[in-house]
Amino acid sequence: MIAPPAGHGLLDGKVVVVTAAAGTGIGAAIAERCLVEGALVVISDNHERRLAEAGVRLTEAYGKKVLTLVCDVTDDDAVRGLVAGAAEEFGRIDVMINNAGLGGRRAVTEMTDSEWERVLDVTLSGTFRCTRAALRQMIAQGDGGVVVNNASVLGWRAQAGQAHYAAAKAGVMAFTRCVALDVAGHGIRVNAVAPSLAEHPFLSRVMSEPELAELARREAFGRAAQPWEVATVVAFLASDYSSYLTGEVISVSSQHP
Repeated sequence: MIAPPAGHGLLDGKVVVVTAAAGTGIGAAIAERCLVEGALVVISDNHERRLAEAGVRLTEAYGKKVLTLVCDVTDDDAVRGLVAGAAEEFGRIDVMINNAGLGGRRAVTEMTDSEWERVLDVTLSGTFRCTRAALRQMIAQGDGGVVVNNASVLGWRAQAGQAHYAAAKAGVMAFTRCVALDVAGHGIRVNAVAPSLAEHPFLSRVMSEPELAELARREAFGRAAQPWEVATVVAFLASDYSSYLTGEVISVSSQHP
């Protein structure tokens, strides 16, 4: 298994906010990659204890304070508090990374209104709320900024039992493209990543081991992505190396038909 690349200062001095970053998945990997690349990092999550533990772990590992702010992305007051708290601590926000999302598995014929609405509220509307709050802060700062959203290849591809999640992620993609045009005049870039299969301990809660093995088999490399492999693409989009990219959705996938 290959190891994560060394940092190259891609985000030196940038203030980066990452939602849903407490845990072992893509959000945590993004927070770590941003630290490796020299950023000042704010992480949020709806799980207070896990968030505090993640903050301590990252601060000790990287030798600089990682600010932790509890945030439920379905609560607009909490979202505005997240952005305000980050700006108060560091004086500004340069990058907003919207990683919060909620999945599940249910056939449409069995799906309840509340299941549908909950997935869309967290995954799509949560991205909207966080983006709106961050953009207002960035526009007030007057010197650009970056938003990176976490979408999914399921925004393009079909998978049984994922209608709510796929609809939400397709919405994130369309939202990303449209918002990019809304704020291009302010020098703000808005892009998204669309991972396929990334290793995560919670995947086994919604898919069986044979299903996960089959999805991995369909990848060109015969394996799932490591979370850091998604995080490096996010760091690229957050950095000045992608200065001419906006409204783009970058597939982080090796899957073939």
